[in-house]
Amino acid sequence: MSFENQFHKEKLAICDVGKRVYDKGFSSANDGNITMRVGDGLFLCTPTMQSKGYLQPSDIVLIDSDGKLVAGTKQRSSEALLHLEAYRHRPDIQAVVHCHPPHATAYAITNRFLPRWVLAEVEIFLGNIPIAPYKAPGTKEFAESIVPFVTNSNAIILAHHGTVTLGKDVEQAFWWTEVLDSYCRILILASQIGPLQQFTPDQQSELTRLRIQWGFNAPNI
Repeated sequence: MSFENQFHKEKLAICDVGKRVYDKGFSSANDGNITMRVGDGLFLCTPTMQSKGYLQPSDIVLIDSDGKLVAGTKQRSSEALLHLEAYRHRPDIQAVVHCHPPHATAYAITNRFLPRWVLAEVEIFLGNIPIAPYKAPGTKEFAESIVPFVTNSNAIILAHHGTVTLGKDVEQAFWWTEVLDSYCRILILASQIGPLQQFTPDQQSELTRLRIQWGFNAPNI
């Protein structure tokens, strides 16, 4: 079977998430990239220099674990190496979304770490949200910048750049981007009202229990 006729459902899922990323204002122009693991050492990847809001299945390419083009007619995203580094260290994930959601990116360019234990949904779904140090986009150093954090977080802010989120499928990876940007927006609004109020130790323990009970415990306690 030709690549054109392979992975049609998966390609459609990537195109759908690409449109949602674009429509939400999480990317502009040709910003962002999306990948999905589809086999042993094989990954679908969005093409470079193309808007994520208007992707077609025929635009998606197939790459190997070194980032080399295996199939497809376009050039893969220049930042695919970042995704591959995430897959290399997280065999449990199947999709990666990288984009520039504005509220989270505001934290990225001010190097402000996100506080913990102030919003229940964030603690259950995301937990720890680190900031990876800045490295030039598309470089090996950029890809490796997430290594110290990727094993214990599904959402990482990239300093002076944007975000990367990891999921069991491309839908979940996109959800985590939405949760992250919403949290950052709420924090910015809250800062105009007054000091944040953290959960008590007992409430934190309860949220941790719920996180385990609902299956969101790994990897980032």
